[in-house]
Amino acid sequence: MSRKPDQELRRGWTTGACATAATKAALTRLWTGAFPESVSITLPKGETPEFALAHVAEGAHWAEVGITKDAGDDPDVTHGALIVARVAQSQGGVVFRAGDGVGHVTKAGLPIPPGEPAINPVPREMMTAVVAEMAEAHGQTPDIEITISIPGGEALAAKTWNPRLGIVGGLSVLGTTGVVRPFSCAAWIASIHRGIDVARAEGLDHVAGCTGAQSERAVQSHYGLPDHAMLDMGDFAGGLMKYLAKHPVPRLTIGGGIAKLTKLAQGALDLHSGRSQVDLRMLASALDAPEIAGMNTTLEAYEALGTPMAAYVAKTAQARACAVVGRGVAVDVIVTDRQGQIIAQAGS
Repeated sequence: MSRKPDQELRRGWTTGACATAATKAALTRLWTGAFPESVSITLPKGETPEFALAHVAEGAHWAEVGITKDAGDDPDVTHGALIVARVAQSQGGVVFRAGDGVGHVTKAGLPIPPGEPAINPVPREMMTAVVAEMAEAHGQTPDIEITISIPGGEALAAKTWNPRLGIVGGLSVLGTTGVVRPFSCAAWIASIHRGIDVARAEGLDHVAGCTGAQSERAVQSHYGLPDHAMLDMGDFAGGLMKYLAKHPVPRLTIGGGIAKLTKLAQGALDLHSGRSQVDLRMLASALDAPEIAGMNTTLEAYEALGTPMAAYVAKTAQARACAVVGRGVAVDVIVTDRQGQIIAQAGS
């Protein structure tokens, strides 16, 4: 059971919200001749956060503002990154460009088509609305080119799922509400969903979700799967399987260590140690092995019982997964040890 924090965790603002605020501040300079001291925007659900300007620059026909992203208490890879918007007059509506550190989409299946900057729909809508609002307020035409940059973003992107999703050259500008809720895991689950979308668009008939690096290497090697077939499931087995139930791929392999997959076998869909636990008494009853009921860890139980326990976990986890994804997806499960060796398999 997870422990509640001693104090309420602090919310933050998405990359898309920061880009929108930077765009508004840059437009203020372009159309009034002066940068504001700070800038406020209205988010999709009505919140009106205020942002301090961390960087400004200007030229004859353009203005640029950078805002430091504050993700609150969430362990966001882009926390502290500078989100920069440069605005210049265009010749027909709002045009988006990817600057340094912002990626381009190269594969189908994402919300943005191939060839476009990796700036997601809601941030685009927010920036377009700001352009319209500012243009009306200052008697200008809403024809603006917006270039979003994130200095150092290409290096940060290597720590995200972007390379597997076919987003090259940098980060994505994300956010659907503008708000980062600490430890909501929404970004991780959304990346799993986008990975499935890309796999479907690429016509893949086999994808895999694994709990960690060791099991991922074992599964990928075992089946010879390409990188974009490997979904970064982590602890979010439910997030992966429930989405596949509605957006099926013909075959799914789930891989993981024995502790995580024992949780799945016992019905848990969130495999995080703080949110689900193995019931060793239940396992002891299922395996008719009372000697493991009082043990401390799943690994200790496996060391006592060996292959029969691994085989039971694989078979039961596979049945649980089939029940979640339904008949449209064939599921197999691979259980690995700490060295990444396959110790059991079911449903192949």
